[in-house]
Amino acid sequence: MNTPARLSLYGLGLVAAFGTAFLVSGAVVPDAVVADRIAATEDGHGGGHEGAAAAAPEAAGAALPGLSLEADGYSLSPVAAPAAVGEEGELAFTVLDPNGDPLREYTEEHEKDLHLIVVRSDGSEFRHVHPEIDDAGEWTIPWSWDEAGTYRVFTDFTPGTADAGVTLTRTISVEGDFAPVAVEDEVREATAGEFDVTLSGDLAAGGSSTLSLEVSRDGEPVTTMEPYLGAFGHLVALRDGDLAYLHVHPEGAEPEPGQVSGPTVEFATEAPTAGRYLLYFDFQVDGEVHSASFVLSTSGEATAATEAPAETDAPAESPAPADDGHDDSH
Repeated sequence: MNTPARLSLYGLGLVAAFGTAFLVSGAVVPDAVVADRIAATEDGHGGGHEGAAAAAPEAAGAALPGLSLEADGYSLSPVAAPAAVGEEGELAFTVLDPNGDPLREYTEEHEKDLHLIVVRSDGSEFRHVHPEIDDAGEWTIPWSWDEAGTYRVFTDFTPGTADAGVTLTRTISVEGDFAPVAVEDEVREATAGEFDVTLSGDLAAGGSSTLSLEVSRDGEPVTTMEPYLGAFGHLVALRDGDLAYLHVHPEGAEPEPGQVSGPTVEFATEAPTAGRYLLYFDFQVDGEVHSASFVLSTSGEATAATEAPAETDAPAESPAPADDGHDDSH
């Protein structure tokens, strides 16, 4: 048989083979199954991206407050402040609404339209103050720094048309000699001026708990604590490491004007993850506000995210270069 004839027969054989395979596949795999597989493939590519995009806002919404300069459409402008220790000036900023315009309407919470909290990255410097807003929507307060370092500035407020509060944050670096302070795993006793404050109770990772702060002076319980911002005390709680906010609420009814209390104030607290938390308690006696600082680590076992990774027989990889970036608060 000549070469052209052999090639012709070979070609016919291929056609027959592929035709048989096609018929067999059609018999073994029904059209409905093929259609389902195609749909699944499309969902895994086109639809998969849409699913990831839809999941992203849910993940962002589940994030703790105080970790971003933008939330719920509101954003925090760059914060102006003195650049170095001992320099007198103003701390100034603007909250922008979803349209990018200065927010001027706020809902009063704890007797103020906005609470400003400034904390250094190591937790050693803390201030909870209340700036003033002008007609243009800019907030200002006289300001100077006592210590150098990197500070986190938190603005805690409720927009006038919103149902819930918003916490936004920016970072400021302050020039000067910086001496970081090591954070202890637990601090339950503190001094605030002439007062001694003791913290009792524990933080439970992933759950709620009650913390109690007891104030004494010269060994005697203080029973003349005055209302301050609509409560007998305020507790700011931050997660050590990223300074995320905790949900902390004073327990009991809002005090009446002129009412006094003491020596204890209790707070319902939620610790989202295992770890160490920085606590700052503000209270008022004889018209003066005092602040006491504490540190608590969660009780119980660590969550999976904080446990040490299991050992493996795989060869170790070379470590990635360290990131020297830094940021924080006052």
